[in-house]
Amino acid sequence: MPIPSPKVLTSAKQSKSKSDTSGVENLIRAMIKKHRTPFMLIRQSVLEKQFQRFRKCLPEVTPYYAIKANPHPKIIKTFIKLGANFDVASAWEMKHVLSLGASPNRIIFANTIKSVEDIITARRRRVRLMTFDNEPELYKISEHYPGAHVLLRIKVENEGSVVNLSLKFGADPENAYLILRKAQSLGLVPMGLSFHVGSQSKNVENYLQALEISAKIFEKAKEHDMPLKVLDIGGGFPIQHFDNEIGVNFERMASQIRKQIRLLFDKKVQFIAEPGRFLVGPAGILVTQVIGRTFRNNKNYYYLNDGIYGDFSGMVFDHCKYEFKTLRRGQTFLSALAGPTCDSFDTLSLDVEIPELYVNDVVYTKNIGAYSAASAVANFNGFSPAKIVVV
Repeated sequence: MPIPSPKVLTSAKQSKSKSDTSGVENLIRAMIKKHRTPFMLIRQSVLEKQFQRFRKCLPEVTPYYAIKANPHPKIIKTFIKLGANFDVASAWEMKHVLSLGASPNRIIFANTIKSVEDIITARRRRVRLMTFDNEPELYKISEHYPGAHVLLRIKVENEGSVVNLSLKFGADPENAYLILRKAQSLGLVPMGLSFHVGSQSKNVENYLQALEISAKIFEKAKEHDMPLKVLDIGGGFPIQHFDNEIGVNFERMASQIRKQIRLLFDKKVQFIAEPGRFLVGPAGILVTQVIGRTFRNNKNYYYLNDGIYGDFSGMVFDHCKYEFKTLRRGQTFLSALAGPTCDSFDTLSLDVEIPELYVNDVVYTKNIGAYSAASAVANFNGFSPAKIVVV
């Protein structure tokens, strides 16, 4: 069979992209007849696709969905049906997933600093596995949940990650063995380690270095008759936010992580991870409409019915950049987009290239299912966040 030329391959890729865009826009047109904007579409087929993609690329690693990314009940129920486990950070999140049918043994309480009340809730709900990163936390856990299974979170490199998560969390690796031994002396069960390379991490070296550091701690613990059983490699797995974004290749990253795991660890070690954005981000499409327009600073300004205080909150809290698309076609112009509130901070972009728009025209954003609706402010200035519609 002849090998297609690069031009043919490029053409096929462009054709698929156009087909995907057409399918998304047909869905938006259908939904806009049923729902008032703003609304966020969460596609169950994409949730399933991302979950299966993770399992295929990292079969040795059990995914615990980090529900902080998007705790919508239908999303959690979808992952329960798929056999996922869950990462919770508070008693509220714990109760939430349990109420929807998750089993306590499928939950990790992955917050290294927990209130006494939340530790007691974990004990009462039989959520035994939890993380910590300091000795004072051990005294709280041992007092209020004797016999809890604990993972020590260590500090690792977050080089190149959009959000650095080692600024606030993580014990120094050189102290790891002694801290784990302390946990054991307090009647807790030291199960292993956890780390997090930072959110939206495109640098696989962060994972590879963290695995190497962890392997040395596992080896030392084994030498001193305290074999560790679990390694939590955290989250941070990246997604594309723009259609033509480069530098994001999960399959290649996963392949390198797998090789490192096989090279450094005993086959008996259990690996888990805490993907949030990776599982739910690509499933989300935020649909907004233009509610006003003006000409300011030599460009068109368009005001949308959702903004920074709503479902674009990830631009602040997640340092995220989004691709803005329109249903209208035509010549594009350098334009500005802003949210509906009376705060000038509520500005989405000052340099987006889009066609000329009119009131009620649709502006939509893909890959926005994570850290958007979850961190939206309820009714700031009287504007409600987008309704989530699972399709």
